[in-house]
Amino acid sequence: MKTAIVTGASGNLGQAVIKKLLHEQYYVTGTIIPNDVVKIDVQGQHFETAVVDLTDENAAQQFVDLMVAKHKGIDVAVLTVGGFAMGTIANTTTTDIAKQYKLNFETAYNMARPVFNQMMQQGSGRIFLIGSRPGEDMKNSKGMIGYGLAKSLIFRLAELMNEEAKGKNIVTSVVVPSTIDTPQNRASMPDADFTKWVTPQAIAEVIYFYCSDEGMVVREPVIKVYGGG
Repeated sequence: MKTAIVTGASGNLGQAVIKKLLHEQYYVTGTIIPNDVVKIDVQGQHFETAVVDLTDENAAQQFVDLMVAKHKGIDVAVLTVGGFAMGTIANTTTTDIAKQYKLNFETAYNMARPVFNQMMQQGSGRIFLIGSRPGEDMKNSKGMIGYGLAKSLIFRLAELMNEEAKGKNIVTSVVVPSTIDTPQNRASMPDADFTKWVTPQAIAEVIYFYCSDEGMVVREPVIKVYGGG
């Protein structure tokens, strides 16, 4: 049975990815933050959660070590943790940027690094980082400076990891969704056209495709999932 890690297991996207991977017969471990109050609507004998502070690189390393000891390897990692904040240059301080960096980049890097090192040892694996349109192109970051700068590093990280992994069956991809159709986004943008948004389930399907036997031959570093938007 293949093994997957999904960070941000209590989030809308995290839960959708977990359900899809469980359906496809993966053993899935989902990470949650300490004192997480969000209920996870996932059931399955091959699913477990682990409390991991992803801002702590030692905690992330220890978690990966435990996963490897238990499962002898990691086939897939989907790193969904992140956060958002508005802010123009005029009202964005370096402290604001540091908060976004910690939330969107450090949480990804702290998990991606030990997972990547393990995959390099085993010679195979798939890592999925969650990017964004603002992070992909700074023209889309107007009014969200800290967020855009932090997310832009996700793309650079994937490029570096793929460069190091050349010659091995290891691919790091950045999934770039348009607006995700979640209850929270609907509440914050009630006048939007929800039909143009992409569902967490659709994103999960795309991620699984790139993990499947058919998708494993595609070494796609940037996966755009825009729905109708």
